Amino acid sequence: MSISVTNTSSIERVEKLRQSKILREVMDKDTVAMFEDPLENDMVLNMGPQHPATHGVLRVLLRLDGETVIKCVPELGYLHRGFEKLAENTTYHEFIPHTDRLDYIAPMANNMAICMAIEKAGRIEVPDRAVWVRLLMTEMARISSHLLAMGATAMDVGALTLFLWTFTEREKQYDLFERVCGARFTTSFGRIGGVANDIPSDVLRDIRSWLNQMPDRMREFDGLVARNRIFIDRMAGVGYMPADKAVQLGLSGPTLRGSGVARDLRRDEPYMFYDQVEFDVITKNDGDCFSRFRCRAEEIWESIKICHQVIDRLETLPRTAVLNDADPKNVLPRKREIYTKMEELINDFMLVNFGQQIPAGETYTAVENPKGELGIFIVSDGTGHPWKLKIRSPSSSNLQALKFMAEGAMVSDVVAIIGSIDPVMGEADK
Repeated sequence: MSISVTNTSSIERVEKLRQSKILREVMDKDTVAMFEDPLENDMVLNMGPQHPATHGVLRVLLRLDGETVIKCVPELGYLHRGFEKLAENTTYHEFIPHTDRLDYIAPMANNMAICMAIEKAGRIEVPDRAVWVRLLMTEMARISSHLLAMGATAMDVGALTLFLWTFTEREKQYDLFERVCGARFTTSFGRIGGVANDIPSDVLRDIRSWLNQMPDRMREFDGLVARNRIFIDRMAGVGYMPADKAVQLGLSGPTLRGSGVARDLRRDEPYMFYDQVEFDVITKNDGDCFSRFRCRAEEIWESIKICHQVIDRLETLPRTAVLNDADPKNVLPRKREIYTKMEELINDFMLVNFGQQIPAGETYTAVENPKGELGIFIVSDGTGHPWKLKIRSPSSSNLQALKFMAEGAMVSDVVAIIGSIDPVMGEADK
């Protein structure tokens, strides 16, 4: 556990260093303020960036009066991913695998988001069946993400059993993902103009079987913590976030809906075929850690409902193409065609080496990812790679709430608060 305590002598040393030009340039004003005017009983606590409860490489600098947090400075940037800069030097297709590493708990959802953003910028059509396949994979990714969020949050506050149970269900999902696309974790299943392949009938059948047993598992999960006195005491009333402040900070996803704000892009700004399926937008009005936990748990039920509707549709639709073969200048041809036809070989060579020639302009595409609004802003100059690609990641935006929620809480509450935000630092340090 990487926790270091700064005593009075350390504060004096930092105070001397703070006068130097170098330290003033490195430390922001909030961090500098942590060491100003130390009281006799104050203590500065450094959680992370290796602390297991910070869900990765997140540093949280705390100033304490006893065990009460009087100032909190979250600090991002310890992962150094550089995805946005990498995008400027890769073709649009080459950037798809990088999105697996954004919110790496829900790579399928990220794949679909980047493909939709590129298709919007390039005015590329997608076959209907491919859109339904994307919708199914996105909702399965949402279930996977929320299962881990529930288990990790419970583990953070001392309930290890729920983590093991939810992880068991995610392993079953990974087996299904492997049968869909050949990979369990870093899937790269999305393609510009569709998806890599259709889902076989036997895999659809097994996905439905897994969905059918999930209600019993969810009731088991609920029974373990929903009325557990210790769990509720650790979560209820902790990390309060009022609705107006949540909106001001730009929160999204369950972190926002846990404060009673019914904002969900799937309903409010429908994309894919979300306007053709029935589901409820889950909100909780207490604005605390327990509300955010309950939001994710109940959203799993809604995703199960959506997945059943999508499978019903896929089973009745004719098995048409899942890739737009009519747009050879933007859509990579199938390997079997590359090996047998000269035109497809030439198209593959041009797309792999020079990329899709997206028209010059700017587009912003937003989707409702498991953790909130994932937005991708593309600026094209007409070449085969983006001139700029900016990512509005939910983890980065939602972590802005940590300072507000932690100040006035106890040290042990900080762990529960971070768990309720459910950040993944892969998309925060982008």
